[in-house]
Amino acid sequence: MSTAIGFIYPDHAAEDDYPLAEKLLQESGVSVSLEVAHIYGTDLHAVPELLDLGSPEKLSQGAALLAEKQPAAVVWACTSGSFVYGPDGAPGQIAGLADDAGVPASSTSFAFVNAAHTLGVKKVAVAASYPEDVAALFVQFLAAGGIEVVAMSSQGIDTAAEVGTLTPEQVLDIARAHDHPDAEAVLIPDTAMHTIGVLADLEAELGKPVLTANQVTIWEGLRLAGFTSVQPSLGALFRGRLDNDNLRS
Repeated sequence: MSTAIGFIYPDHAAEDDYPLAEKLLQESGVSVSLEVAHIYGTDLHAVPELLDLGSPEKLSQGAALLAEKQPAAVVWACTSGSFVYGPDGAPGQIAGLADDAGVPASSTSFAFVNAAHTLGVKKVAVAASYPEDVAALFVQFLAAGGIEVVAMSSQGIDTAAEVGTLTPEQVLDIARAHDHPDAEAVLIPDTAMHTIGVLADLEAELGKPVLTANQVTIWEGLRLAGFTSVQPSLGALFRGRLDNDNLRS
Protein backbone atom coordinates (compact mmCIF):
# COMPACT_ATOMS: atom_id res chain seq x y z
CA MET A 1 0.00 0.00 0.00
CA SER A 2 1.35 3.40 -0.98
CA THR A 3 1.93 6.17 1.53
CA ALA A 4 0.30 9.44 0.51
CA ILE A 5 2.21 12.70 0.61
CA GLY A 6 0.15 15.86 0.13
CA PHE A 7 1.01 18.95 -1.88
CA ILE A 8 -1.01 22.16 -1.90
CA TYR A 9 -0.47 23.63 -5.36
CA PRO A 10 -1.60 27.10 -6.46
CA ASP A 11 -3.87 27.28 -9.51
CA HIS A 12 -2.65 25.26 -12.53
CA ALA A 13 0.68 25.39 -14.38
CA ALA A 14 3.15 22.51 -13.92
CA GLU A 15 1.30 20.14 -11.60
CA ASP A 16 1.92 17.31 -14.07
CA ASP A 17 5.48 17.25 -12.70
CA TYR A 18 4.04 15.40 -9.68
CA PRO A 19 2.62 12.30 -11.40
CA LEU A 20 5.81 12.12 -13.46
CA ALA A 21 7.94 12.16 -10.30
CA GLU A 22 5.61 9.63 -8.66
CA LYS A 23 6.13 7.26 -11.58
CA LEU A 24 9.91 7.63 -11.37
CA LEU A 25 9.89 7.09 -7.61
CA GLN A 26 7.72 4.02 -7.86
CA GLU A 27 10.08 2.62 -10.52
CA SER A 28 12.88 2.97 -7.96
CA GLY A 29 10.87 1.07 -5.36
CA VAL A 30 9.43 3.96 -3.34
CA SER A 31 5.82 3.13 -2.53
CA VAL A 32 4.31 6.61 -2.40
CA SER A 33 1.49 8.53 -4.00
CA LEU A 34 1.99 12.26 -4.55
CA GLU A 35 -1.41 13.81 -3.95
CA VAL A 36 -1.96 17.33 -5.30
CA ALA A 37 -4.75 19.63 -4.10
CA HIS A 38 -5.31 23.00 -5.77
CA ILE A 39 -6.08 26.32 -4.18
CA TYR A 40 -6.90 29.38 -6.22
CA GLY A 41 -6.10 33.05 -6.39
CA THR A 42 -4.52 35.44 -8.83
CA ASP A 43 -1.36 33.99 -10.34
CA LEU A 44 0.44 37.32 -10.45
CA HIS A 45 4.02 37.36 -9.22
CA ALA A 46 3.38 40.42 -7.06
CA VAL A 47 3.85 40.74 -3.31
CA PRO A 48 0.25 41.56 -2.21
CA GLU A 49 -1.19 38.77 -4.33
CA LEU A 50 1.42 36.29 -3.11
CA LEU A 51 0.72 37.15 0.52
CA ASP A 52 -2.95 36.41 -0.09
CA LEU A 53 -2.16 33.19 -1.95
CA GLY A 54 -0.18 31.86 1.00
CA SER A 55 -2.62 33.06 3.64
CA PRO A 56 -3.68 30.80 6.52
CA GLU A 57 -7.22 30.64 5.13
CA LYS A 58 -6.11 29.35 1.74
CA LEU A 59 -3.63 26.85 3.14
CA SER A 60 -6.31 25.59 5.54
CA GLN A 61 -8.54 24.98 2.50
CA GLY A 62 -5.74 22.99 0.89
CA ALA A 63 -5.21 20.90 4.02
CA ALA A 64 -8.93 20.12 4.13
CA LEU A 65 -8.89 19.01 0.49
CA LEU A 66 -6.04 16.60 1.23
CA ALA A 67 -7.52 15.19 4.44
CA GLU A 68 -9.33 12.30 2.78
CA LYS A 69 -5.99 11.08 1.36
CA GLN A 70 -4.59 10.81 4.90
CA PRO A 71 -1.17 12.17 3.93
CA ALA A 72 1.88 11.43 6.05
CA ALA A 73 3.16 14.96 5.37
CA VAL A 74 1.95 18.10 3.58
CA VAL A 75 4.00 20.67 1.66
CA TRP A 76 2.90 24.11 0.45
CA ALA A 77 4.12 23.76 -3.13
CA CYS A 78 4.76 27.41 -3.85
CA THR A 79 8.10 29.15 -3.56
CA SER A 80 7.05 32.77 -3.93
CA GLY A 81 3.94 32.26 -1.80
CA SER A 82 6.18 31.14 1.05
CA PHE A 83 9.39 33.22 0.87
CA VAL A 84 7.27 36.38 0.50
CA TYR A 85 6.47 35.94 4.20
CA GLY A 86 10.17 36.33 4.95
CA PRO A 87 12.38 34.32 7.30
CA ASP A 88 10.39 35.59 10.28
CA GLY A 89 6.90 34.90 8.92
CA ALA A 90 7.44 31.73 6.90
CA PRO A 91 7.94 29.45 9.96
CA GLY A 92 4.54 30.50 11.27
CA GLN A 93 3.02 29.79 7.89
CA ILE A 94 4.10 26.16 7.94
CA ALA A 95 3.38 25.78 11.66
CA GLY A 96 -0.21 26.79 10.94
CA LEU A 97 -0.37 24.36 8.04
CA ALA A 98 0.95 21.55 10.24
CA ASP A 99 -1.73 22.30 12.82
CA ASP A 100 -4.46 22.25 10.18
CA ALA A 101 -3.18 19.09 8.49
CA GLY A 102 -2.28 17.25 11.69
CA VAL A 103 0.97 16.02 10.12
CA PRO A 104 4.46 17.45 9.53
CA ALA A 105 4.44 20.31 7.03
CA SER A 106 6.82 22.52 5.10
CA SER A 107 6.99 24.77 2.06
CA THR A 108 9.04 24.96 -1.12
CA SER A 109 11.14 27.82 0.24
CA PHE A 110 12.28 25.78 3.25
CA ALA A 111 12.74 22.82 0.92
CA PHE A 112 15.32 24.80 -1.07
CA VAL A 113 17.26 25.67 2.08
CA ASN A 114 17.13 22.09 3.37
CA ALA A 115 18.12 20.63 0.01
CA ALA A 116 21.10 22.97 -0.29
CA HIS A 117 22.27 22.04 3.21
CA THR A 118 21.89 18.34 2.42
CA LEU A 119 24.14 18.73 -0.62
CA GLY A 120 26.64 20.84 1.34
CA VAL A 121 26.02 23.77 -1.00
CA LYS A 122 26.81 27.23 0.35
CA LYS A 123 27.09 29.35 -2.81
CA VAL A 124 24.41 29.31 -5.49
CA ALA A 125 23.20 31.02 -8.62
CA VAL A 126 19.48 31.77 -8.82
CA ALA A 127 17.73 31.63 -12.19
CA ALA A 128 14.33 33.07 -11.32
CA SER A 129 11.31 33.50 -13.54
CA TYR A 130 9.87 36.24 -11.31
CA PRO A 131 10.06 40.02 -11.58
CA GLU A 132 13.20 41.37 -9.93
CA ASP A 133 11.57 42.67 -6.75
CA VAL A 134 10.05 39.26 -6.01
CA ALA A 135 13.26 37.40 -6.91
CA ALA A 136 15.17 39.62 -4.49
CA LEU A 137 12.99 38.34 -1.64
CA PHE A 138 14.07 34.79 -2.43
CA VAL A 139 17.71 35.87 -2.24
CA GLN A 140 17.04 37.34 1.20
CA PHE A 141 15.32 34.15 2.34
CA LEU A 142 18.26 32.03 1.22
CA ALA A 143 20.71 34.37 2.97
CA ALA A 144 18.79 33.94 6.22
CA GLY A 145 19.26 30.19 5.74
CA GLY A 146 23.02 30.55 5.39
CA ILE A 147 23.15 30.30 1.59
CA GLU A 148 25.07 32.92 -0.38
CA VAL A 149 23.68 33.92 -3.77
CA VAL A 150 26.63 34.76 -6.02
CA ALA A 151 24.44 35.55 -9.04
CA MET A 152 20.73 36.27 -9.41
CA SER A 153 18.73 36.71 -12.57
CA SER A 154 15.06 37.51 -13.01
CA GLN A 155 13.15 36.75 -16.19
CA GLY A 156 10.47 39.27 -15.27
CA ILE A 157 7.57 36.93 -16.03
CA ASP A 158 4.45 38.31 -14.39
CA THR A 159 2.22 35.24 -14.14
CA ALA A 160 2.58 31.58 -13.20
CA ALA A 161 0.46 30.62 -16.21
CA GLU A 162 3.08 32.06 -18.56
CA VAL A 163 5.88 30.26 -16.73
CA GLY A 164 3.98 27.00 -17.20
CA THR A 165 4.20 27.37 -20.97
CA LEU A 166 8.02 27.43 -21.08
CA THR A 167 9.41 24.59 -23.17
CA PRO A 168 12.18 22.26 -21.97
CA GLU A 169 14.64 24.07 -24.25
CA GLN A 170 13.63 27.44 -22.81
CA VAL A 171 14.18 26.10 -19.29
CA LEU A 172 17.62 24.86 -20.34
CA ASP A 173 18.39 28.23 -21.90
CA ILE A 174 17.48 30.05 -18.68
CA ALA A 175 19.74 27.79 -16.64
CA ARG A 176 22.65 28.05 -19.10
CA ALA A 177 22.44 31.82 -19.26
CA HIS A 178 22.36 32.36 -15.52
CA ASP A 179 24.89 29.95 -14.08
CA HIS A 180 28.00 31.41 -12.43
CA PRO A 181 31.47 29.86 -12.09
CA ASP A 182 31.48 30.42 -8.32
CA ALA A 183 28.09 28.78 -7.84
CA GLU A 184 28.13 25.25 -6.42
CA ALA A 185 24.56 24.74 -7.61
CA VAL A 186 21.89 26.49 -9.66
CA LEU A 187 18.48 27.10 -8.12
CA ILE A 188 15.36 27.50 -10.28
CA PRO A 189 12.61 28.62 -7.90
CA ASP A 190 9.14 28.38 -9.44
CA THR A 191 6.73 25.46 -9.05
CA ALA A 192 4.90 26.79 -12.13
CA MET A 193 7.87 25.71 -14.28
CA HIS A 194 8.08 22.19 -15.71
CA THR A 195 11.46 20.83 -14.61
CA ILE A 196 11.14 17.20 -13.49
CA GLY A 197 11.57 15.92 -17.05
CA VAL A 198 14.71 17.97 -17.74
CA LEU A 199 16.68 17.56 -14.50
CA ALA A 200 19.17 15.12 -16.00
CA ASP A 201 19.74 17.43 -18.98
CA LEU A 202 20.13 20.47 -16.75
CA GLU A 203 22.80 18.86 -14.59
CA ALA A 204 24.61 17.34 -17.58
CA GLU A 205 24.67 20.75 -19.26
CA LEU A 206 25.88 22.70 -16.23
CA GLY A 207 28.07 20.04 -14.62
CA LYS A 208 26.75 20.78 -11.12
CA PRO A 209 23.65 20.13 -9.02
CA VAL A 210 20.49 21.88 -10.10
CA LEU A 211 17.69 22.39 -7.59
CA THR A 212 14.25 23.13 -9.00
CA ALA A 213 11.06 24.03 -7.19
CA ASN A 214 8.97 20.93 -7.85
CA GLN A 215 11.99 18.67 -7.33
CA VAL A 216 12.84 20.05 -3.88
CA THR A 217 9.17 20.20 -2.91
CA ILE A 218 8.74 16.49 -3.62
CA TRP A 219 12.03 15.70 -1.86
CA GLU A 220 10.88 17.67 1.19
CA GLY A 221 7.61 15.76 1.35
CA LEU A 222 9.45 12.45 1.19
CA ARG A 223 11.88 13.58 3.87
CA LEU A 224 9.11 14.65 6.23
CA ALA A 225 7.34 11.34 5.69
CA GLY A 226 10.49 9.44 6.62
CA PHE A 227 11.37 8.06 3.21
CA THR A 228 14.79 7.56 1.70
CA SER A 229 15.13 7.34 -2.04
CA VAL A 230 17.77 7.06 -4.71
CA GLN A 231 16.45 8.08 -8.12
CA PRO A 232 19.23 9.55 -10.29
CA SER A 233 16.83 10.87 -12.92
CA LEU A 234 15.58 13.33 -10.28
CA GLY A 235 18.97 14.96 -9.96
CA ALA A 236 21.91 15.04 -7.58
CA LEU A 237 19.54 15.65 -4.68
CA PHE A 238 18.12 12.14 -5.16
CA ARG A 239 21.40 10.33 -5.70
CA GLY A 240 22.11 9.95 -2.00
CA ARG A 241 20.03 9.15 1.03
CA LEU A 242 17.57 11.66 2.38
CA ASP A 243 18.92 13.08 5.62
CA ASN A 244 16.75 14.52 8.38
CA ASP A 245 19.65 15.59 10.59
CA ASN A 246 19.91 19.31 11.30
CA LEU A 247 17.12 20.21 8.88
CA ARG A 248 13.96 22.17 9.55
CA SER A 249 11.02 19.86 10.18
